[in-house]
Amino acid sequence: MDAIVDRLRADPPDAVLVSLIGPVAELVIDQVHRRVPNRPVLVTGLPGISFPAKWKGIFFRARADLFVLHSHREVRAYEELSRAGGLEPAFALATLPFARPARPGQVRPTANGATRDAVVFAAQPSVPTDPADRARIVHWLADTARAHPEWRVVIKTRAAAGEHQTHREQYPYPDLVPSDAPSNLVVETGPMAEHLARAVALVTVSSTAVLEAVSAGVPALTLTDFGVAPQLINEVFVGSGLPGDASDLVAGRFRTVRPEWLRDNYFHPAAEDDWAARVEELMRQRDAGTLTDRPAARRSRGGALRRAWERKTALGRDDRSVLGLVALVIGTPVRRAKQLVRKVMRASRPTPPTAGLEGLRDGDQQLVARRDAG
Repeated sequence: MDAIVDRLRADPPDAVLVSLIGPVAELVIDQVHRRVPNRPVLVTGLPGISFPAKWKGIFFRARADLFVLHSHREVRAYEELSRAGGLEPAFALATLPFARPARPGQVRPTANGATRDAVVFAAQPSVPTDPADRARIVHWLADTARAHPEWRVVIKTRAAAGEHQTHREQYPYPDLVPSDAPSNLVVETGPMAEHLARAVALVTVSSTAVLEAVSAGVPALTLTDFGVAPQLINEVFVGSGLPGDASDLVAGRFRTVRPEWLRDNYFHPAAEDDWAARVEELMRQRDAGTLTDRPAARRSRGGALRRAWERKTALGRDDRSVLGLVALVIGTPVRRAKQLVRKVMRASRPTPPTAGLEGLRDGDQQLVARRDAG
């Protein structure tokens, strides 16, 4: 952390992109505000699919000058949540690099005349989390491979064994493949674009790879066998035409995105992006000395001990300060007690009734009803 501050002091940039997990992002933003004279513009954001909006995403990054999102729907959701939390929104729109204009049903030609022969499953390290559910997916993929020997069914992992990922993977898919799996069920890594170049279809629970498939015109399927819920990151696909289940997968019934879903969900025209213009305006304000500091979402800072706790929990073993160790010893039991209280309170809340289904198509109503049923 000190090295970052020293670098910003020695060679001040006009803007800094704070692309870090929440607690570390909050720490960096706070330290720049405190310790860097004539500080640079602070830009932050969330990668991939960030819908539905989550308060923690705002909470840790509230003091950034600009928060970049990737769809009109996300911007609206985060603005609403921000205002509800007493903060003035500062969200901007950018296009995901792989969300190029899509033409539903028009598959891009393969390179060098390669044959499209692969059904690609985009694995995720944390969705679903239950090992039995992950094993079920492997079972369905094996059934698909047996039913369609003309296809290669590819479990496309995000990283090689042992490679670091943002989300730790407890039950890697390669470990779940049975010894008697058909020979055309394979596990591979590598760039998703290369896999999509040979893909008949892309299958996932909620990976952003489905957006890359849509952009390439490759049919897709988002599995809803585990429900539709925020923790599955698949609510955004309700209304897209892409949701289906294991029976669709095994039968080879893949979907084409509904055109009316595209503009509001990651496939807006590039002319609607405003992040670059917003950053330039903030840099002009900085040069003129009129850049205003945004307030933190954290209302009670708790003084030096609280800041030491935040630094210790964000940096872990990389924070070797004595005050950080003291804060950890004092704060850990308090945090566990709070977590226990929240868990008890959540368990005691009644399940809300399903509402607002009348505006959805029949298939989407079934998805939301399945979500609310648990």
